[in-house]
Amino acid sequence: MKNYKQLNKKILQITENIKHKAILMLMYSGGLRVGEVVRLRPEDIDANRKLITERTVQKIFQYACKKVGIKKNVSVHSLRNSFATHLLESGIDLRYIQEFLGHKSSKTTEIYTHVSTKNLSAIKNPLDSLLGGGGT
Repeated sequence: MKNYKQLNKKILQITENIKHKAILMLMYSGGLRVGEVVRLRPEDIDANRKLITERTVQKIFQYACKKVGIKKNVSVHSLRNSFATHLLESGIDLRYIQEFLGHKSSKTTEIYTHVSTKNLSAIKNPLDSLLGGGGT
């Protein structure tokens, strides 16, 4: 399976319509839910049409996935999941991620701890630093 960061990058790059790209980038960069994106003030997104619907956001995302060759059934919510997982993998404390995502319970945020692909072997034992890294 390809790296999710690379797939997200491809999805954002392949989306040509500037409004659609802005929606997807906003969702990923802010870890937003579809409902949160669609509740943005219309003038912030499309002053002419004065609306954006959940269905449109889903279609934009599915079209971008198809163009980059993703065959797995994924939803636009995966951008939010990727956002949280990437924060966790980059060392951001789970409590901050909880705040970013607006979760009331830390249990809700903890689901990302099992989704993370962080390499456990890269974690250094604190004892190593006490012993100078050489174990002597």
